[in-house]
Amino acid sequence: MSWLELITRISTNNYLEVERILKSHPYVRDAAKRLRERKMAVIENLDDYVKATMESVSRIGGHAYLAKDKQEAREIVSKILGDKKLVVMSKTNAAYEVNLREFLISQGKEVWETDLGEFLVQITNGWPSHIIVPAVDMNRERAAKAIKAIDPGISENASIEELVAAVRRFLMSKYINADAGITGANAVAADTGAVILVENEGNIRMVTVKPQVHIALAGIDKIVPTLADAFDEAMVQAAYAGLYPPTYVNLTAGPSSTADIEHTRVSPATGPKEFHLVLIDDGRLEASKDPVLKEALLCIRCGRCYFSCPTYRLLGKDWISTKSPYNGPMGVMWNYITNDDPWPSFYCTHSGGCREVCPMGINIPDIISYIKGKGTKQV
Repeated sequence: MSWLELITRISTNNYLEVERILKSHPYVRDAAKRLRERKMAVIENLDDYVKATMESVSRIGGHAYLAKDKQEAREIVSKILGDKKLVVMSKTNAAYEVNLREFLISQGKEVWETDLGEFLVQITNGWPSHIIVPAVDMNRERAAKAIKAIDPGISENASIEELVAAVRRFLMSKYINADAGITGANAVAADTGAVILVENEGNIRMVTVKPQVHIALAGIDKIVPTLADAFDEAMVQAAYAGLYPPTYVNLTAGPSSTADIEHTRVSPATGPKEFHLVLIDDGRLEASKDPVLKEALLCIRCGRCYFSCPTYRLLGKDWISTKSPYNGPMGVMWNYITNDDPWPSFYCTHSGGCREVCPMGINIPDIISYIKGKGTKQV
């Protein structure tokens, strides 16, 4: 099956599934409208919300940091890890954005992606094709060939179930022995410092609970005012990704704790002894002050705009040539914000489909036109 045939089928399935979800659960549309308003309130006062979030994390026994750019983010994580060797990671676009895995491996760490799609991308030395389904361009035969490298007992004709089981066996030993777990964040609540993560595989629960150190990386655009807003973002993101209800929604608010003796809360308990939240600026604060670009910060990473885009259907991950986790129409915006690269905007055909399907109502075509204008001035 060609890339165009594959992505056409997946796009159709996504459209039909999201429409079914929204019809069955109309409250999701209301949550999306409410979430846009709440996220815009943060964008208009981003400095204050960053400060409030960091104070909240400290209040619950965690440690919060603000990294101004990619290098500082890597250095912060490296310092937290110290001499710890084995690191397991859940799917985190923020880590990709700052090239964290490659950096840690260069420092002698053993680092494993635990999301199945990201794991396949890692063992094939590839790069994600989609923000939700990173190995969308990999069929069963290619996946079997890749997994055979870590499990010689796997046949290249193995079923999908057999492939998933092989990866599960391999990763289980990594979870058990991991020194630290690194995740992203679907949303971060400013009022509590809590991080919300959405998943279906169960790997995030292993990454956040089994290792004694949990490090969460999040762009400052992931901050929302309250924990209720964070749950809204989790719900809306899952629904518009076509995966609703999600199998798991994880909440982390500080290190593990217990109050079973005299109802006195102490930490740690069984889970991690340490919780660290690394907030990443990397161009976001500057974008929040731009009357056009700031709307891009509303993006919740559902990936739906990819499927509506004729350019992405033709080019796939080759559209954004730099090593950015952000592709498709939203990738044009985010590649400019985080890499100051306007050139992908020139491939946009301005079909307008991305705006029509965006749950946050982001005027993506206008923002891309704005970025294109910036690029034209650089010629």
